[in-house]
Amino acid sequence: MSKIVVLQQLTESQKQKVQEAAPSYEIVAVPVREASDSILAEAEIILGWSRKLQDFILSDKCPVQWIQTWSAGVDKMPMEQLEQKQVLLTSANGVHTIPISEQIFAYMLAFSRNLHRAVRNQGKHAWDESGTFTELHGKTIVIVGVGNIGAGTAQLAKAFGMKTIGVRRSGKEQDGIDQMYSMEQLDEALAQGDYVINILPLTEETKQLFNRERFAVMKDSSLFINVGRGPSVDTDALVEALQSGAIAGAGLDVFDPEPLPEDHPLWDMEQVIITPHIAGSNEHYTDRVIEIFTKNLQAYQQDRTLPVNLVDYSRQY
Repeated sequence: MSKIVVLQQLTESQKQKVQEAAPSYEIVAVPVREASDSILAEAEIILGWSRKLQDFILSDKCPVQWIQTWSAGVDKMPMEQLEQKQVLLTSANGVHTIPISEQIFAYMLAFSRNLHRAVRNQGKHAWDESGTFTELHGKTIVIVGVGNIGAGTAQLAKAFGMKTIGVRRSGKEQDGIDQMYSMEQLDEALAQGDYVINILPLTEETKQLFNRERFAVMKDSSLFINVGRGPSVDTDALVEALQSGAIAGAGLDVFDPEPLPEDHPLWDMEQVIITPHIAGSNEHYTDRVIEIFTKNLQAYQQDRTLPVNLVDYSRQY
């Protein structure tokens, strides 16, 4: 019997959903720490990933044909080796749409209502009414990397009465986006943003895309939010932009390096909100990954192209 190895602990209900989608397969759900070469030696399909198991999975001893990652990002996957092995790769892209778009607005609302300073003053028992208070209504949000999360963010932005500008590789229009730009027009888009949101995946093209030149074209009143990938930002350039006043502040969930070192200057900047790479976390995560996986699983058994989040190795996402 062919085997599906799930590198997570599933509830009985979740395991049953996978079994119902693939009745002819044996389902083995095991946490990464308990996974072994012997379990993976018969795995045709793997749901999840671990660097700890990478060498065996990439070897001739593992018969894997398809890997469905547990994460939306695939930049840490050994894509060149997987492509050489002719392994299908799908991501969990889309599972984060609601929590990350809501986190983006948590940053924006905190900045607009000065909540980040209020929380710090609360810790000091300080009654301080100073500060600048604004509203999101009428402001311009620039969403760089309009995929599922970007589209969800745009919908929320429209509900707040904001002008929405999007940037994506194709330049293709998207519901909820007032004006779409291609990546070649990035600087033109950035110059208009009151809030600039980075949701880009990490590829060779996007590595340190947000550098000194990019921060220089933004408004000095703009706020930069990064929920994409840490290495897509030149961290030193970001620090300089914040220190010089080239931009007004930043809400950051991802970093380069990560975890952010304890002595890093970003920690002590009053105009910065830091969260520890948790923007996509919520109580529905596993159920949403299983939903993506079972849709792909049905297509896989019928020898059809996997319909959800099939990674294009040439694009690296």
